Amino acid sequence: MENNNYLEDLSEIKSLMNRSSRFISLSGLSGILAGVYALLGAVIAYFRINYYQTMPGVRNIYEQKYIELTVELSFIAVFVATAAIITGIWLTVKKARKKGEPVWDMSSKRLLVNFLIPLVTGGIFILVMIAKKNIGIVAPSTLIFYGLACVNASKYTLGDIRFLGIANIITGLVATLFVGYGLYFWAIGFGVFHIFYGALMYAKYDK
Repeated sequence: MENNNYLEDLSEIKSLMNRSSRFISLSGLSGILAGVYALLGAVIAYFRINYYQTMPGVRNIYEQKYIELTVELSFIAVFVATAAIITGIWLTVKKARKKGEPVWDMSSKRLLVNFLIPLVTGGIFILVMIAKKNIGIVAPSTLIFYGLACVNASKYTLGDIRFLGIANIITGLVATLFVGYGLYFWAIGFGVFHIFYGALMYAKYDK
């Protein structure tokens, strides 16, 4: 009996330490929805690229229609990211309140800072690539830097997010070998992987 109480006390202490050092209220459902948004965005982007490619007199869309295409693809990416962020915040806050846990504390601040450092760095790098018309490297770069952001932030949240980050890094590196097919890799990394990861997290932590 005493041993059981001792083990229960240790488990409770460990749980309290995890809650104080890690933000554990991330919603698995938000990951699923983020993946769905990404797939929808990829489909729309595919049809917009195809539209420019089939325009009469257009032989190279990256030379003749670069500005128009870049603006449209950027708008789609921003829309997808905004929808995913808003959904993620809403579901995370809802989950935290249901569990009686704080949303904005030291652990969530550390999570946000460590997530944003690689992400902002990658954003600046991608803007430079767009300005230099290196459009083929944009999709791989988004996957790589997003993956690095997930790995960097995994120390302050659910450790499972580390595997999502590693998967995206690998996908981004492979995508650099197939320039011109970045949209497909983008759909896999941000779409399929997010849905798979979100489903696992939902089954593991949300039920």
